[in-house]
Amino acid sequence: MTTAPWRDPALPAEARVDDLLARMTLEEKTAQLYGVWVGAATDGDGVAPNQLEMTSDYDWDELITHGLGQLTRSFGSAPVDPALGAQALARAQRRIAEAGRFGIPAVAHEECLAGFTAWGATAYPVPLAWGATFDPDLVEEMAHRIGRDLASVGVHQGLAPVLDVVRDPRWGRVEETIGEDPYLVGTIGAAYVRGLESAGVVATLKHFAGYASSAGARNLAPVRAGVREFADITLPPFEFALREGGARSVMAAYTDTDGVPASSDPYLLTELLRDQWQFTGTVVSDYFGVGFLETLHRVAGTKAQAAHAALAAGIDVELPTLRCYGDPLVEAVRAGTIPESLVDRAAARVLRQKCELGLLDEDWTPEPTGPIDLDSTANRVLARRLAEESVVLLSNPDGLLPLAPDTRIAVVGPRAADALAMLGCYSFPSHVGINHPDRPMGIEIPTLLESLRTELPDAKVTFTEGCDTTDPDTSGFAEAVARSAEADVCVAVLGDRAGLFGRGTSGEGCDVGDLQLPGVQAKLLDTLTATGTPVVLVLLTGRPYALGRWHNQLAASVQAFFPGEEGGPAVAGVLSGRVNPSGRLPVSVPQEPGGQPWTYLQPPLGLAGTVSNLDPTPLHPFGHGLGYTDFIWEDFEDRDETEIGTDDSYDVSVTVRNTGPREGTEVVQLYLHDPVARVTRPDVRLIAYHRLTLPPGKARRITFTFHPDLSAFTDGRGQRIVEPGALELRLGSSSTTTHHTTHITLTGPERQLGPNRRLHCASRETEAP
Repeated sequence: MTTAPWRDPALPAEARVDDLLARMTLEEKTAQLYGVWVGAATDGDGVAPNQLEMTSDYDWDELITHGLGQLTRSFGSAPVDPALGAQALARAQRRIAEAGRFGIPAVAHEECLAGFTAWGATAYPVPLAWGATFDPDLVEEMAHRIGRDLASVGVHQGLAPVLDVVRDPRWGRVEETIGEDPYLVGTIGAAYVRGLESAGVVATLKHFAGYASSAGARNLAPVRAGVREFADITLPPFEFALREGGARSVMAAYTDTDGVPASSDPYLLTELLRDQWQFTGTVVSDYFGVGFLETLHRVAGTKAQAAHAALAAGIDVELPTLRCYGDPLVEAVRAGTIPESLVDRAAARVLRQKCELGLLDEDWTPEPTGPIDLDSTANRVLARRLAEESVVLLSNPDGLLPLAPDTRIAVVGPRAADALAMLGCYSFPSHVGINHPDRPMGIEIPTLLESLRTELPDAKVTFTEGCDTTDPDTSGFAEAVARSAEADVCVAVLGDRAGLFGRGTSGEGCDVGDLQLPGVQAKLLDTLTATGTPVVLVLLTGRPYALGRWHNQLAASVQAFFPGEEGGPAVAGVLSGRVNPSGRLPVSVPQEPGGQPWTYLQPPLGLAGTVSNLDPTPLHPFGHGLGYTDFIWEDFEDRDETEIGTDDSYDVSVTVRNTGPREGTEVVQLYLHDPVARVTRPDVRLIAYHRLTLPPGKARRITFTFHPDLSAFTDGRGQRIVEPGALELRLGSSSTTTHHTTHITLTGPERQLGPNRRLHCASRETEAP
């Protein structure tokens, strides 16, 4: 085999793969189409839905004689020392290569939603916090570091980022998303992909497509999104990540849309993804997604029928472990009920990707090449910076924040002294470590209480929990009141506990019926605000919660979306004033806990009006965030009634000046308002943003180059068009705070756009005039 053409790295990948496929038996080809989860439990508690029912035992030595497509979560199933884990993975890869005729190792994949989900690896802020930064460059840097850590232990593929757009914040996986706006999700998501892929690791886009639109915000519920919502809200982030990020893998969603499961949808996985968007990578199933066609969706009666439906639709790899693509597939092909050409198509894609990764080369090596430190100082510095940029100051009406350095502070709340309050459900300690309570956490995570005491050494800080995150017991309220009465200010630290499938208040399978704070935390906050001591609310959550009832009672409010291992110092830095907050809301904060779903992307009938007694207007809108300095927006040239062609461009410029006493960051946001269109349109939607940091007294000029492609929408015929007519471009600091508006009119013919449409406005920063 060493002289065969498929081993020759000088040949094109296609030629190598064609030669190799021609030499393989049916069993060897199908072996490339499934993963094996070596550490998966077949009894007790699992970490994936339906894991126990969908996982069966197998003879490992016999199985790998045909080769193997993927190794599932060697590090993400149990606490494993990274160096020992890398050695174990290398041994497994050598065994796989030695057992098969061709000596081809598996692709090793891991979760990396908010950092490498492994014991001892850096726990970065969750994706919702990335969205709050409005900083794609920083997210790209983080993803590159995650990719380097994955590659250092022999991992080839990362199952991230999540590109679902929030449609109902009651959904448990909101913490895994980047926000409620497709432009923000697309630009931040593409940056993550670029970073991961720049380290040589295959990025896998999740969940294709529609998963976050499940009815009633229930995990895995049917999706009832219309064709236009799907095209204009759900799909654009995936286009960003493929075209501008270069992602090499896509994961099919669990859900079904209008009765068609994503895992068996040839339009979605082949016609759209491959034929229209020209994607050439691999499509993998979500865990057990192929089997779910039989057991949950019931569009297949047998394992073989599920395999046929998934292969025909375009799923190349069954994850996490073999069920349908193994013996049932082989037997059906031999019986003539499944064309072998479907196996060949999928195997060619898998082998082409292995070729790109160097796994078909004779000199591939599974051995780690240097010391392994998955939580380096550089990682922690970056995690701190991300956390600091993601904290959102929601309100500070009387300027109580920053806190005085020698003040008396009563810290109250169930999230103040718990390190896990900083982490989302796909961090290793919350995802896996919770099942190993006798094992150390593996990373240092300062709590907010510890961090505040460090941040303000001259302050007198007392602490009591007051209540649990979810327990209904209110016996701790009395002590909370006593501590608050003794203090100059009460810092109430409330929020979520991340978990899986009902074991938390946020996370996969932890959906909620309304947006009330979990447990009796709302009652605790009522009790604290009634004391007369000023209350600063700090939220450590995975989703937004309704805060309207306390809006006029709080001295200040701060939102942090699971800010990671350095979140404690970051939030404490905002409270002390060491950090000037610069985060902006990637999701709206509602007034009331009911009346959902609601995001800011509403047409006129979705806004407040006289036709309903329910007012969906948010307390704090998308894009909102305050700081400790002031900005003015000046020198805006308003050219009323400017006409441009439907294929021309238009520059919108404004000068931003820091008029406050300290350095600060403003996020300049550009929104589009379409007054009249042939179908209903969101009242406003984000089409560009620019994060700008200025010293006191300094100014910079920001220019956005708008192209009419950014005004495009999907019409009633399912065509994406640019329609002539009037538009408004609104420059603002949130979706509801507009500083300047320019009116333009698109003239000329209506244009129909294809897959190469322009996706975003370019922005540039220049010296102020």
